[in-house]
Amino acid sequence: MAVYKRGDTYWYKFRFAGQVIRESARTSSKTVARDAERARRRELELAVNRIPRRERMPLFSVAAREWLDSRTGMAPKSIIAYRQYVASLTEQFGQRLVCDIDERDIATLQRKRLAEGKAGRTVNYETGTLRQILKAHGLWGTLTDKVRALRERHDVGRAIPREHEERIIQAASQSRSPALLPLFILSVDSGLRASEVRSLRRKDLKLAWADGVIVAGELSVPKSKTDAGTGRIVPLTRRACGALTLWLSRFPDSGPDGYVFPRCKVGVAGNGHEPYLWDVDASRPIGQWKKAWARALKKAGLDYRWHDCRHTFVTRLAENPSVSEETIRALAGHVSKRMLERYSHIRVQAKQAAIAALERDREATSSPDSQSDGAQNWAQPAPTPRHLLS
Repeated sequence: MAVYKRGDTYWYKFRFAGQVIRESARTSSKTVARDAERARRRELELAVNRIPRRERMPLFSVAAREWLDSRTGMAPKSIIAYRQYVASLTEQFGQRLVCDIDERDIATLQRKRLAEGKAGRTVNYETGTLRQILKAHGLWGTLTDKVRALRERHDVGRAIPREHEERIIQAASQSRSPALLPLFILSVDSGLRASEVRSLRRKDLKLAWADGVIVAGELSVPKSKTDAGTGRIVPLTRRACGALTLWLSRFPDSGPDGYVFPRCKVGVAGNGHEPYLWDVDASRPIGQWKKAWARALKKAGLDYRWHDCRHTFVTRLAENPSVSEETIRALAGHVSKRMLERYSHIRVQAKQAAIAALERDREATSSPDSQSDGAQNWAQPAPTPRHLLS
């Protein structure tokens, strides 16, 4: 081993495995240069003997931030959700080493979230984010059999009854957001998700006009969360055609690439405070309408999620015996029977009607003549098949 000086910088030189290693220690201290030489030799000895270097475990806040930065190519909505989960997890574990989190900490987190009123599905999503962060550092394997997912409810969605639908339409027609009424009618009559409605462009609509009114049409879903949902064709109801007629007339200069529901600002004018649209940008889709939806529901005295529009659409199709499951999947974009059953909330009235139909069939076949004939036929032995007599 040798440490020597070139100018103001020390270098070290030694032979390892028949090779001469000559490198700069990048220091003007001879003591530091000797330590650098020993560290370099040890690094080469570990590498040649295939002894992996022990990785220093970072704080959870650092590990979570690095994991989040590595998430590329994901949908913006997913990135937003992951940021929220990372923020809440960092608040819980931020100042601890990532290797110090065990199954007891995860169970404590689950109990805390449930006490805060979080749903089991929400807690499972947060735990899943934690799992991915720990897995990135090889720490999840020992926890796999010790962490249990919470039970999730699959009956959250509800179908909106007709009488409630009328109250929502009445409240939406008085909303300060002119887009709320056509958004609701189109969603409940087509079953499109909020993201699918938001992504609709003019070129995705095939409309038949007559005297300035849409008399028929259909839409093609340009982008969906499932492959089966993308590109599906949904015919428009007459009510949806009427709502789109009034809505699209607000944007006569919008081209085929313009969004059906463009981004715009809403103002009020006149003594009646009538809402009007301004600063319209047809090249960008509409933002969120959660506040307008919440105000309309409060005015109607109801409590529904926006996604219940989709539940309503599928449920009404499922209640019609002439509509097959294949047709429902083609319209709604479902790919599995399990998902279809999740959305098909057959209401009590439909079940009662089905039982009543069975009762009518039984009564129709329970006349005295049919009963005697049935009893006589039942008492007689069944004929022997010909191939058994030969």
